[in-house]
Amino acid sequence: MSPPHTDSGTAGAPSLKRSLRYWDLVLYGLAYIAPFAPFSTLGFVWSESNGLIVLAYVLGGVCMYFTAQSYAIMTETLPSAGSVYGFARQSLGTFPGFIAGWMILLDYLLIPAFVYVLVAVALETLLPGIDRGIWIVAMVTITTLVNWFGITVTSRANFISVALQVIIIAGFLVLGVIALYSGKGNGALTLKPVFDAATFDAGKIFSATSICIMSFLGFDAVSTLAEEVEGGDRRVVGRAIIAVLVMSAAFFVAVTWVLGNLLPGIAIKDQAAAVYELAAWATGPWTAMVLAWSYAGIVGLSNSLPMQVGVARVVFAMGRDRQFPKFLARVHPRYHTPYMGMLVTAALSLGVALYMKNRLDDLASIVNFGALSGFLFLHVSVLAYFVVKRRSTAWLRHWLVPICGIIVVLAVFSGMSALAARVGCAWLLVGLVYGLVLKSQHRDELHAPL
Repeated sequence: MSPPHTDSGTAGAPSLKRSLRYWDLVLYGLAYIAPFAPFSTLGFVWSESNGLIVLAYVLGGVCMYFTAQSYAIMTETLPSAGSVYGFARQSLGTFPGFIAGWMILLDYLLIPAFVYVLVAVALETLLPGIDRGIWIVAMVTITTLVNWFGITVTSRANFISVALQVIIIAGFLVLGVIALYSGKGNGALTLKPVFDAATFDAGKIFSATSICIMSFLGFDAVSTLAEEVEGGDRRVVGRAIIAVLVMSAAFFVAVTWVLGNLLPGIAIKDQAAAVYELAAWATGPWTAMVLAWSYAGIVGLSNSLPMQVGVARVVFAMGRDRQFPKFLARVHPRYHTPYMGMLVTAALSLGVALYMKNRLDDLASIVNFGALSGFLFLHVSVLAYFVVKRRSTAWLRHWLVPICGIIVVLAVFSGMSALAARVGCAWLLVGLVYGLVLKSQHRDELHAPL
């Protein structure tokens, strides 16, 4: 077993605690993704896909499958709390590694903000008159306090959250099917949300897929816990990543199949609150209230917990390697959490959430740009490490998987919104300038083995 990393790379300093098992990782990934995930972008994906919402989710799952395989391959070989940053740093070099970490941070920093805004929307539905900003501040405070006390506390919260969400959604889907066969929507479980030649538009499908990828984000964050696995078994993380993606994809397809057959019967007024409007119309106002309270009380807290954990560990790894200020790599001596990275990233997510509290769709697109950029670096890292450096002849794992991953990611990029492209390119430009500054100060050199 390789020794755990310390906050400074020197012996004796507090380190991340190896306490997680396979099911802890799976539950972390499921809680990060959240079974409720398709509800958050339901209206946007439905509109953008011309009603082919299931097809968009199937394509999203296929896209993420190649990425999950590349994550599994890399975590077996180069386990690192820095995830894509650590993989690219060792495979492509220190400067590309920094840029990979910089781009994935656009995802990891903003996705908690996205969830905070979603919770604020749900609470605004329940308690109108209270500004969204108040709910956002409350959520950031609560999640930071829970994560402060360590990853094992977070793991218990993940189990309770995932179980409650599955139970609530299963009940809602049963009511939805009853509503369908009572004459609502398409009147039955048809294949129209899967494919309809009359409404199919390849460009719009890719655009919808680029949005629904948001629902899958989280399986990749499992890799940030690679240094906290009990026993140091490198294969456990990869197996957990694949399991999280497969379970989530199957669940999302089932959910959107039912909802996609109900949606033709209603004109959505607010795409951000589409699931609440649909629930009230199809199964009764009380169902919409249950979903809103569940989102606010269960999903909001549990979903943002693992998100905050993931971004704190990426910042921790980059601080440890002197890519960011060194204080960000400090680990709490008692709770073994990267507490300084957690506090700084929580503050940044709070600021973004408050600024974007009325622009949920734009925030989702920007998050996806960061995620897809990180995935692109991941696939290139697999090719560089195994094909170029090791001359691997494992054609399926080390050649076909990353090449297919690159093709699919680029295809989804083609459907990205103009705003997301502008913000993403601006973020990349800032990262390039900062990376060159690091290089001029010789802070881009490898100092500790990953």
